Formats: sequence, C-alpha cells, structure tokens
Amino acid sequence: MAEARRKFTREFKIAAVQRLRAGHSVARLARELEVNPNQLHIWRRQFEERPNSAFSGEGRRRNEETTVAQLEQKIGQQAMEIDFLKKCLRQLEELRALPAETAKQPSVARSSKKGRPAVR
Repeated sequence: MAEARRKFTREFKIAAVQRLRAGHSVARLARELEVNPNQLHIWRRQFEERPNSAFSGEGRRRNEETTVAQLEQKIGQQAMEIDFLKKCLRQLEELRALPAETAKQPSVARSSKKGRPAVR
C-alpha cells in the first residue's frame, strides 16, 4: 500500500530554499531533510518566480475540499441505500412470518363421531 504524501509547511520550504541559496548542496540537503532532490529544485524555482506568494497551498487545499465533498456525497448515497435495504429486509421478514402464523392455527376437520369438528 502506498504511503500518504507528506505535507510540508510554508516555513519548512522557505528554510530549505534559503539553505540552498546559502550554498548547501542539493544532495546533502535532500538527505538531511529526507526530501527528494527534485522537490528541492521545484521549491527553489517556485520561490524565485514568486517569492511573496510561493507555497500558499491553495491548490492542495482545494483538492482536499473536493475530496471531502465527494466522500460526504458518497456517505449520503450509502446511507440512503442502507435505509432502502433495511426496509426491504423488514418486508421480507414480515412475508416469511405470515405462513408461520397461519400454520400455527389449529385446523378444523370433521369427526365421524357426533358431528363435532376435531381440533388437531
């Protein structure tokens, strides 16, 4: 099973980029931070392109909100299906109970003696 993606704070990313700018090697910093070296290059490029708005996290947050909304919708659908199936099960149980109730009632048969019905 795949591991969940790690999320890094804005401060962590900025600190990593500043260390790269200070002259640390990408390979050594990647090992220290336990981050893929390509990810460090991406963070540096994003920071250089837009230093004030880099690492805002907007894209990730929208994706998570969409996922949560989809999961909530699925839960609602499953709750409706469960209610429907419970109703069907109740109806089946009621139908099965009817023949059992009628079988328990005493049957009436004519006896040859004195014309009275016999109870079995």
